[in-house]
Amino acid sequence: MAKIIAIANQKGGVGKTTTSINLAAALGVLERKVLLVDADPQANATSGVGIDPRNVKTSIYECIINDIDPSDIILETSSPNLDLLPAHIDLVGAEIEMINLPSREKMMRASLNKVRDNYDFIIIDCSPSLGLITLNSLTAADSVIIPVQCEYFALEGLGKLLNTIKIIQARLNPDLNIEGLLLTMYDIRLRLSNQVVEEVKTHFQQMVFDTIIQRNTRLGEAPSHGETIIMHDASCKGAINYLNLAREILQKNEMTQIKESEKTIPVE
Repeated sequence: MAKIIAIANQKGGVGKTTTSINLAAALGVLERKVLLVDADPQANATSGVGIDPRNVKTSIYECIINDIDPSDIILETSSPNLDLLPAHIDLVGAEIEMINLPSREKMMRASLNKVRDNYDFIIIDCSPSLGLITLNSLTAADSVIIPVQCEYFALEGLGKLLNTIKIIQARLNPDLNIEGLLLTMYDIRLRLSNQVVEEVKTHFQQMVFDTIIQRNTRLGEAPSHGETIIMHDASCKGAINYLNLAREILQKNEMTQIKESEKTIPVE
C-alpha cells in the first residue's frame, strides 16, 4: 500500500511543483513505483513531466466530481516507474461543485484509495492556497512536506499552514503527520539564505530535512523541456539534491537498507 505524501504551502513560488515532480522522479529512479497527482488547476506538474494539459481530456477533476476510477486515466511518463494522474483548468470549478456535497473533504481520499495498492508512493502537488482541493489533498495524505524558501518571507504564513494541519488532524485526518520542512532555493553565497536555514532549524529542529535544495539553473530549465531534473541533467546539483531527499525519506520510513557511507551523495 502506497504512502501518500502531499507537498503543500499556501505561499506561491516556494518550489512545491518542482519538489513534487523531482521527488517523485527520484523515488522512481530508486526503484519505487510512484504516482504523481497533479492537484493544481495550473497543471504545472502535468506539463513538467512532458504531458500537454491541453491534450488532457479526463483528469483528477473527473475522479473527484464524477467518481471515475483513477486507473482509467492514469498516464505513463518517460521517467522510470513514474505515472501521472493529470490536471487541467476545469479543476478550478471543482471547489464550487463540491461545496454542497457530503464528505466533501474526503473525496480525493476515496478516489486515491482505488489505486493505492498499485504504488509504493503517491505524491500530491497541491495548489498555492488552502482551498477545498488542498484540504482534500491533506485529508487523503499520510504526511505532508512543506517547502520553505530560503528568503526573507520564508516563515510568513507558515504558522497559518501549521494551524490548518492541526485542524485537519483534529477533525478530518488524525493520522496526518508532517514528513518534514524542506528548505529550497538555497544559495550558499548569500548571508540571508544561511540566516533563514539557521532560523528554521532553530525553531523546528527535527522537523527539518537534512537535505537542502540549492538554487540551480538546470532545475529551472527542466520544466520547459517537459523533463524531470534527473532526465534533463542527472549530474547537476538539483538532481543530486532530490535523489538525496528521496533517500532521506526512504530511510525515515525504514523502507531501505543503505550503508551510512552511502546515505547521501556529496554536492560539490
